[in-house]
Amino acid sequence: MIKLNFPSYQFRFKNSENKTAIFDELRKKFIILTPEEWVRQHTIQYLIKQKNYPKQLLNAEKQLKVNGLTRRYDIVAYNPDGSINLIVECKAPSIKITQDTFDQIARYNLALKAEQLMVTNGLHHYFCEMDYELEKYNFLREISSYSL
Repeated sequence: MIKLNFPSYQFRFKNSENKTAIFDELRKKFIILTPEEWVRQHTIQYLIKQKNYPKQLLNAEKQLKVNGLTRRYDIVAYNPDGSINLIVECKAPSIKITQDTFDQIARYNLALKAEQLMVTNGLHHYFCEMDYELEKYNFLREISSYSL
């Protein structure tokens, strides 16, 4: 896998049936290592190690309903009260981040109502803060670190 624009992290790998898998500490299992999964695992470590998010407040790859359709979000960070602090959309490094990517996370956010959004392909990261009053998002230099 290629070097991403994240700090270096230690990961556990295993090979099975000629496929490499990476251990996801949120889902507590090995996941087939795809380029998107490589970005997702780096993002999880970034949130835990650089932004101090408690593991128990993070969730990866869960279903949600958006306009009657079943979708899957990549990563969600909760607040202790159960509200959603952050939604992360991960793309493979070869996928360019476009307006469509932001539209996708905005659709997810209609159902989830997060305070912050992050879109990353592992090479480029975009951070936004929601302004529900004005119905827009404001770009940030980075997301805030977790704090109570």
